[in-house]
Amino acid sequence: MQTQTENKLSFQEFKNQILEDYRIAQLSRETSLLGRREVLTGKAKFGIFGDGKEIPQIAMSRVFKNGDFRSGYYRDQTFMLAIGQLSLSAFFAQLYANTDLEKEPASGGRQMTSHFATRSLNEDGSWKKLTDQKNSSSDISPTSGQMPRLLGLAQASKYYRQVPEADENQNFSVTGNEIAFGTIGDASTSEGPFWETINAGGVLQVPMIVSIWDDGYGISVPAKYQRTKSNLSELLSGFEQNEDERGYKIFTVKAWDYPGLIAAYQEAEKWAREEHTPCIVHVRECTQPQGHSTSGSHERYKSEERLNWEKEFDGIAKFKEWILNFDAGDEKLATEEELAKIEEEAKKEVKAAQKQAWEDYLNPVLALKEEAIQLLTQVANESSNKSFIETEIQSLKGKQVPFKKDIYSVVRKVFRITRGENLAAKTALTSWYNSRMEVEQDIYSSHLYSQSQWSASNIKNVAPEFPEEEHLEDGRVVLRDNFDKIFTNNPNVLIFGEDSGNIGDVNQGLEGLQEKFSEARVSDTGIREATIVGQGIGMAMRGLRPIAEIQYLDYVLYGLQLMSDDLATVQYRTKGGQKAPLIIRTRGHRLEGIWHAGSPMGGILNLVRGMYVLVPRDLTKAAGFYNALLQCDEPAIVVESLNGYRLKEKMPTNLGEFTTPIGEVEVTKEGSDVTLVTYGSTWRIVNEAAKELAQLGIDAEVIDIQSLIPFDLKQDIAKSLAKTNRLVVIDEDVPGSASAYMMQQILEVQNGYFHLDSKPITITAKDHRPAYATDGDYFSKPSVDDIVEKVYELMREAKPNDFPAIY
Repeated sequence: MQTQTENKLSFQEFKNQILEDYRIAQLSRETSLLGRREVLTGKAKFGIFGDGKEIPQIAMSRVFKNGDFRSGYYRDQTFMLAIGQLSLSAFFAQLYANTDLEKEPASGGRQMTSHFATRSLNEDGSWKKLTDQKNSSSDISPTSGQMPRLLGLAQASKYYRQVPEADENQNFSVTGNEIAFGTIGDASTSEGPFWETINAGGVLQVPMIVSIWDDGYGISVPAKYQRTKSNLSELLSGFEQNEDERGYKIFTVKAWDYPGLIAAYQEAEKWAREEHTPCIVHVRECTQPQGHSTSGSHERYKSEERLNWEKEFDGIAKFKEWILNFDAGDEKLATEEELAKIEEEAKKEVKAAQKQAWEDYLNPVLALKEEAIQLLTQVANESSNKSFIETEIQSLKGKQVPFKKDIYSVVRKVFRITRGENLAAKTALTSWYNSRMEVEQDIYSSHLYSQSQWSASNIKNVAPEFPEEEHLEDGRVVLRDNFDKIFTNNPNVLIFGEDSGNIGDVNQGLEGLQEKFSEARVSDTGIREATIVGQGIGMAMRGLRPIAEIQYLDYVLYGLQLMSDDLATVQYRTKGGQKAPLIIRTRGHRLEGIWHAGSPMGGILNLVRGMYVLVPRDLTKAAGFYNALLQCDEPAIVVESLNGYRLKEKMPTNLGEFTTPIGEVEVTKEGSDVTLVTYGSTWRIVNEAAKELAQLGIDAEVIDIQSLIPFDLKQDIAKSLAKTNRLVVIDEDVPGSASAYMMQQILEVQNGYFHLDSKPITITAKDHRPAYATDGDYFSKPSVDDIVEKVYELMREAKPNDFPAIY
């Protein structure tokens, strides 16, 4: 590595940079070493650190600019320190699970150590100016799960370059010059999302730099069990750009080669930032001085030869060697003594930060303990169970390093001990406990959904308006024309998916929109559901309003891991610091065939808490949901009714404006005998069944759920039960799926059981997936016959004289 210029000042600047890099490397290494000790002494639950990856991360930080984004994993502490987005005290605060956002801004104690994030949002939920800061999307633990999001973070730059009117104030992009930096361990490249992302990034040609920290192991499993070829660069070479075809620029460099790393990242930055050519930097010969994590020792699975090699080729040791051997004539970078001083100061700085972080964590808990003891003592003095209470108090006093759990557990036990006693001190303790639970609710359970003014609960309901002379169109035309209005009025909205672009989706809901609004805004993708979701997450994190289309509901399962682990948890795991208001568009319900059943709702409902799950019965309702969602900042999945695209619907005159209320049911037929609850295409079957039931003397009330999450916020179903006193939940999914969820909401949350005169029942599909064709559907999913007969039997049980047996 040469000096930057020949003059002395330039060399001094160069020297200062080198020594600052060495200082950061030492700070990071000492943090790893001390962090491990803190776990092993019991102060923290678990530790996973970035030792061994310090030098390449410092090199990467050199080319990371304001507006850039990181999508990485739990080894990147050196990088975060180097870009100034992680303090030593914040690192230890996360290790101790400090819930104070001022002390632990990445997650407020919700994520384990080394899960990094910057805050993209102001306290009111509005966006910060992301081009004025260095950005890190919030980490997740599932290996390779960060890769699909990386694709979207990079694609946002391409979109802003192609559609500059989407961000005229440059809050999210300056002419698309930002790079998305992804990091991953070599073992995690065995995962499907990695290869799917690499393939998609090469197709899209987006500005991303993927860094692979290659230490040759996945916990204890060596590379020979991870991949076909031990050299990842060789394995990835088929993706490399050449004269004839698009692709990646691939750089291979050693983790201990400081000048080589600097050169590689400078070259990669140039290609990515200027040309939007994706790059891969394969960093080989990384070490892992402390093994994978605090869960075990790497001496168990590494040979003595390997362990000795890791000591010799430790990146910091090699960096030190390079500094001491650097020769620019009569100029030297540093002496042994100067570097020893940096090392000693780093130890002191890390220790001081750890000590302060521990005090910041512990002191509030100790203060809480003292508050509780004082109140408990007063209760003991007034209670006839004083001796029992004092035993609990002494137990709490004996905990020198208590958890809040220890404190509240004693308080709750004392409540049980003093049950039936009317004590002034107990009243005071109860008041204190209730106020504390409100605080803890915010600390541990807030922000699963938006708490800002853009929450769906604040969206104004605008009903569709229709002309005096009824105008009927296919449902898909209503949807298409509504999308037309959306794209006309919102330059930051784009839609993409399998067959979404050129042919306007398989059901023509986007017909002609690519030609009208450009391929950048309405585009096709490959068959790769995980990265379709990932594209959406990343772009939504950068201020765009993407609609990611998954062709059929069953195929959502390919992207469900991303939806569950990443998208659904963004606001929660950052405690309102980041958001990704992605809309996932798909279609399902009443499809015919095992693989197109269209109803894996139970799995989705249980795995995507933090997202909305919307199930419109027709395409006008679906259009209203899209209009509403684009006004709020929660992510959602909208499941359109596949067999409704060719059914006639009235064409509204206020396209793009009307909304379908999120979290509200609709009573589509009033009745007095029984309440029938359903959603989606099954609503049409239930409606038909209600007509036949009327002929049999049963007046059924039909309720369309519309929105599974959130569910009936006004509790209109309970109001219906107060009138009918009977409940039937009809669901096209397997028994115990969405039907069980709906039943729990109605009976437990809404206290609907209070109104029932008969046992509530569910009518669902069979346990298996539906067999193919019309008869397969008839014998697999609820039919009109099934509904009529089961509801009739319910009424017959209550009034046998009025309803004689059918069979």
